[in-house]
Amino acid sequence: MSDVAGKLWGVGIGPGDSELVTVKAARVIGEADVVAYHCARHGRSVALGIAKPYVREEQIFEELMYPVTTETTDHPGGYRGALQEFYTAAAQRLAEHLRAGRSVALLAEGDPLFYSSYMHMHKRLSADFEAEIIPGVTSVSASTAAVGIPWVEADETTTVLPGTMAADELVRRLRDSDAVAIMKLGRTFPGVLDALETAGLADVAWYVERASTGTQRVIPVRDVDPTSVPYFSMVVVPGALNRPVSQPVTAADVSVGEVVVVGLGPGADRWTTPEVASELARATDIVGYKTYLARVTPRTGQRMHASDNKVESERACMALDLAARGARVVVVSSGDPGVFAMASAVVEMAAEPAWEHVDVRVVPGVTAANAVAAAVGAPLGHDYAVISLSDRLKPWETIERRIRSALEADLVIAIYNPGSASRTWQVEALQRILVETVGVDRPVVLGRDVGGPDEAVSVTSAGALVPARVDMRTLIIVGSSTTRVVDRVGGAAVFTSRRYGPSAD
Repeated sequence: MSDVAGKLWGVGIGPGDSELVTVKAARVIGEADVVAYHCARHGRSVALGIAKPYVREEQIFEELMYPVTTETTDHPGGYRGALQEFYTAAAQRLAEHLRAGRSVALLAEGDPLFYSSYMHMHKRLSADFEAEIIPGVTSVSASTAAVGIPWVEADETTTVLPGTMAADELVRRLRDSDAVAIMKLGRTFPGVLDALETAGLADVAWYVERASTGTQRVIPVRDVDPTSVPYFSMVVVPGALNRPVSQPVTAADVSVGEVVVVGLGPGADRWTTPEVASELARATDIVGYKTYLARVTPRTGQRMHASDNKVESERACMALDLAARGARVVVVSSGDPGVFAMASAVVEMAAEPAWEHVDVRVVPGVTAANAVAAAVGAPLGHDYAVISLSDRLKPWETIERRIRSALEADLVIAIYNPGSASRTWQVEALQRILVETVGVDRPVVLGRDVGGPDEAVSVTSAGALVPARVDMRTLIIVGSSTTRVVDRVGGAAVFTSRRYGPSAD
């Protein structure tokens, strides 16, 4: 036995093509006393096949055969217990070589620390022996190169997911990601395809089989035979900036057109839900008020249709007409599309005979009332009404009657569209109604541009309200008789208790 222990090398040998083995990896493989490799029970090792040009006949070859791969086992610790026992035994075999002074090159497909078996040996041996890792080209890199579409650009992020993930979690991650790679396919492929369909990404996903090898195959994910998917395959979804516009629309595809009305949330990108982001990514055309459309970064090939804020019906007709000709149209609103926004206009126009064949869906968003309420606590914790002060589409008499009715019913009121450059008197009128009906002390919350760069939130009262400080970007919350304002560290907290009167639960 040598007095000097050998060195453990974790050698990344890339995704399959022997020419993608790095110069350093090739040198270390050729110089090592022992070449170790994992293999399945059939005895064939993909890793050894990749490294074959760099090994020598006189080297010691240490085969580490898995006791199980995907099949069941009668091991008392189950599948995980069987593997843990195997890794411990394999580490002991390598330790014998290292204690004898032999250098060991343990081959790792792809990169040694990226879903590789090497890491299990490293954790068991690196505390007692010198260990060095040689990074390798990952299967993700090889697969994205095979697809030939830029994977991520600018501020886009990458996500690598295992196909073994639970279905609902896989869908959530897909919707919440920019560029995606899904590994560990094989028998998991049908579930992965279902998740891609649910997340709205099946049209822009690619299937890559045995990347970088002579049997490499790259096809759209929908063209894959689920019964023929090997473990060494991957699904790649490029980031939205470089995704093709689904499939070209042909006369035969007219029926696939649809209109999806979405809410971007009240201002912060973090309040745009993953579902809305997914619909935006799938769209061929995006329609909306120019100010809201400016919040959307189109990908290559998407058509943007901006318009003024006073042409809702015309905008809805445009979206429906585009969809009738086969386009996937997203109509954007701020906040939630069903709260004083475009959902009503689109659904109303879609009820006309000319558009009844066009599929229309509405995807909810975070509305301004909830965002402002959250900024101060929970003023909407009990029953509340939502009223717009805009008299462009309904008379002021109707608005005033509804405000007074809500106050008499002791409801909290969330007030949208309180004022604009052409409407400067409504907030003054609101204040007079509040003081006359519920008094000067009724709590009032003002939230302006919540979630945006000019966010300003304040708590005042009906008597102290300054109408000149309220504009179109402000939302007002008027409390009920049970709404309380509490001074706390960090500012006032406002809440409306869910307990109401002696009959409370």
